[in-house]
Amino acid sequence: MSKDLMSKILQRSLRCVGAIATALTIAFFAIPQPAYAHHAIGGKTPVNLFEGFLSGLAHPVIGLDHLAFVVAIGLLAVGQRRGALIPAGFVVAAMLGTVIHVFQIDLSAAEIAIAVSVIIFGAMLLWQNRPHWLVTLGLGAIAGLFHGYAYGESIVGAQMFPLFAYLLGFTLIQYGVALVAFLAGNLALQKSANSSPSWLRLSGLAICAIGVVFLTSSVMG
Repeated sequence: MSKDLMSKILQRSLRCVGAIATALTIAFFAIPQPAYAHHAIGGKTPVNLFEGFLSGLAHPVIGLDHLAFVVAIGLLAVGQRRGALIPAGFVVAAMLGTVIHVFQIDLSAAEIAIAVSVIIFGAMLLWQNRPHWLVTLGLGAIAGLFHGYAYGESIVGAQMFPLFAYLLGFTLIQYGVALVAFLAGNLALQKSANSSPSWLRLSGLAICAIGVVFLTSSVMG
């Protein structure tokens, strides 16, 4: 398969991201969500390494707000000089946020902050000129504290080994998803003459929409 054909397939796939994300958002908003919707093991506290790791892998993917942000931060790293460091800063801060929750230190309005972070990072994808990578890194780290704090709800009360496995699981899955978005975006950008192609802006618009839905739900709920 030629590089040009691969690039066309990739760009078409990326254009579908907005439509898929929007459909998922509508589905999420239309269907009542149980309190344990972000838990891989039905709301139970993990009691062993396997349950901790599985719960850690699942939480950022089951939660559409978290997943949207992880994709956004990967796409925002596209074309940046030290782009791979941006999602790395986020996942490190997310680990710290989880530890903060485990030690019962309160971060007020975490769900609202998460929704706002999704909106902001989605909006940044719409901009023609993006901030310096250090600014994005700093904002991502701040957001990571709140995302990690929310992750901590699933692990409060767990023993040390399940906790470590949980941290490892959500760190690996988040950085993996962000890295895939980053690498795919860089590949597509190399084939585009535009520094802010339409698929990138469409992705940003869809991510913003997800953030607005979750913000509305948090404020009204």
